[in-house]
Amino acid sequence: MRRAEDGYTPMFRFLHAADIHLDSPLRGLDRYEGAPVDQAREAPRGALGNLVTLARDEKVDFVVIAGDLYDGDWPCHNTGLHFVKQMTTLKDAGIKVYVIQGNHDAANVNTRHLRLPDNVTVLPTDSPVTLHLDDWKVALHGQGYATRAVEADLAARYPQGERGWFNLGLLHTCAEDDGGEHGRYAPCTLDGLRSKHYQYWALGHVHGRRGLHAAGDEPVWFPGNIQGRHVREPGPKGCLLVTVNDSNQAEVEFRALDVLRWETLSVDAADAEDRDAVLDRVGTEVALAMENSEGRPLAVRVELRGNCRAHAELTADPHDLAQQVRSTTITASSNRAWVEKVRVLTSPPRRRVPVSVGDGPLSELVGLLGELRSDPESLARLVAKELGDLKAKLPAELRTGTSVDDPARLRDALDALVPGLLGQLGLAEADFCERSRGPGQ
Repeated sequence: MRRAEDGYTPMFRFLHAADIHLDSPLRGLDRYEGAPVDQAREAPRGALGNLVTLARDEKVDFVVIAGDLYDGDWPCHNTGLHFVKQMTTLKDAGIKVYVIQGNHDAANVNTRHLRLPDNVTVLPTDSPVTLHLDDWKVALHGQGYATRAVEADLAARYPQGERGWFNLGLLHTCAEDDGGEHGRYAPCTLDGLRSKHYQYWALGHVHGRRGLHAAGDEPVWFPGNIQGRHVREPGPKGCLLVTVNDSNQAEVEFRALDVLRWETLSVDAADAEDRDAVLDRVGTEVALAMENSEGRPLAVRVELRGNCRAHAELTADPHDLAQQVRSTTITASSNRAWVEKVRVLTSPPRRRVPVSVGDGPLSELVGLLGELRSDPESLARLVAKELGDLKAKLPAELRTGTSVDDPARLRDALDALVPGLLGQLGLAEADFCERSRGPGQ
C-alpha cells in the first residue's frame, strides 16, 4: 500500500455517526400499558456500545460524531462517565474520535467541564477549523454549536478543500430541510456544500438516514440517529461505515446499531368479515416484521385500514380491540413486540350506489375536512374555540406532556374519524384525500 509520505492517500476507513442522544429522557412512554420502559431507557447506551464494538471489529481508523451526542443537561454525571468509558475502550483499540457539538450539546453545561480521554477531540464552536490527520492525509473541517439555536449558514465559512488531501466536512445542520421537528438550525444548500470541493460531508441533526448527493457526486450524508426514540423514528437505525480508496473515493455502507426498533404496521383489513379475520392479519404482519427486525425487539403502532364488514366490530370497543391486538402481537412475536397504539382507520363497505359529492352540502363537508387536514393552524384554532372549556376541565396529568391540541395529534384524530364518517355517507376516502392535497400537490 502506498504511504502518505509518498504523497498518496492510503486506504482507510471511518465510522460516521450522529444524534446519539445518550440517555435521552422517556417522554411519557411509561404511561403506556406494558411499555418496555427499561429497554427503551437503556437503548441509547446499548446503541453506543454497538457503535464501539463495530469500530473495534471493523478496525476502523477513526470515528466522527456529527453532533447531539447528548440530549441536554444530564440528571447526573453517570451519562458523561458512561461516554468516557466507551471512548476509553476505543482508545485502548487505538481508534481516535472527532466530535462536534449540536444544538442539544450546546444546551448541556456539564460537557464544558467533562475531561475526556486524549483520543477524543471536540472541535471548537467559535469558528470552523481544519485538523490535519497526517496518518491518512485527511483534512477534517468542522465547527460545533456555541448556542442551542444556530440560524446562520455555518458551512459558508468553512474553508475550501485542500488539494491532495481527503477533505472531510463535519457539520450539524438541517441542510435544505425546513427543519420540522428537528428545528431549522445552520441551514445550508447542497450547492453550497459542493462548492467547498470536499470528498465527503458528514452531517448530523436530521434523524432520518439519507444521502443528499446525486449518483456519482461526492457523498453528502445524514446517517440518522443510532437509536429510534419513538414511533416517528421507525426502521433500522445506525451509522455509516466509510471506506476510502487511494483515489480519495468513498464507499458508504449502512450498519445497524439499534437495540430496540420502532415500526408502524399498516394492516390491510379490506373485505375482512369480522374482527378475528383482522386479528389474523395483524398476526401475519407482526410475524413478518419480526423476521425483518434482525433479532431486535419491536415497539409497533398498528394501523388497520380498508373498507370491510368488520368495521363496526372494530370500532365498537376500542379498549377491548387494543387488548386483542396486544395479545395477538405477543403470540406472533414470541413476546418480543410491544404495541404502542392501535389506530382504526377502516370504514364500512361502500354503498352499491355511492352518493355523488356534487356541489351541495356533502361537497362543503368534504372540502372543510380536507382544508382542516392540510392546514394544522386552522384545525388547532377550531379545536381551541370548540373544546377550550373541555380542555380546561381535564385533570392535570392529561394536560401535561404532549398537548391535546398538538397539530400532529389533531391530524391523527381527524384521520381516524374521517374514514368511518365518509363510509356512513357512502363516500370514498379518496374524495377526502383529494380535497386534502391542496393546490399543486
